[in-house]
Amino acid sequence: MQNFFRTILMMYVTLAPTVIAGVINSVFCKLPVMKSLSRPLDGGRCLRDGKRIFGDNKTWKGIAGYFILNVLFSVIWGLICSAGSMESLNYFYLGHENTIPLNILIGFLLGAGYSLFELPNSFIKRRLDITPGKTINGPARVFFIFLDQADSVFGCALVIWIFYDLGILLYLGFVLVGALTHILINMLLYFLKLRKNMF
Repeated sequence: MQNFFRTILMMYVTLAPTVIAGVINSVFCKLPVMKSLSRPLDGGRCLRDGKRIFGDNKTWKGIAGYFILNVLFSVIWGLICSAGSMESLNYFYLGHENTIPLNILIGFLLGAGYSLFELPNSFIKRRLDITPGKTINGPARVFFIFLDQADSVFGCALVIWIFYDLGILLYLGFVLVGALTHILINMLLYFLKLRKNMF
């Protein structure tokens, strides 16, 4: 049981920078800055089925925010882990020295993993005529709520696996814990009126 709780703690210590980056990016995307990047990734284009590729919610500003903020908070968190003797609780540092260049690389890859792994979900939802920022009704609702929260975590956990051999069970554990955390954060942002829909 002690090992179980330590593993959960290590998951949170490892994912802390990207969790913080995701929350701050939600706020950043609503600020009246870098307006030139507030345009859809797909440029408003549709496929032959007449449906958008990703929709209006996937913007260049959001992608830029994921990269910039993940790099920033990965560097800051690396310094905090070093000062607080928490490196043994961070999977990134179990086989690698905690350095600023390493944390810049980690932040860049986390930004890529977070943003790119959201796109297939958006693509599928457009094919199913699900309104951007919302989910489907009916029996598939629970599945899509989980997928909405887990898609980016699949990417971030894969980045961790590059630096530490997680194995499939620990990888899936990261996805589950990350998705549940994402759900709780979305609920908090919704109640703080920083998010239009809870799910």
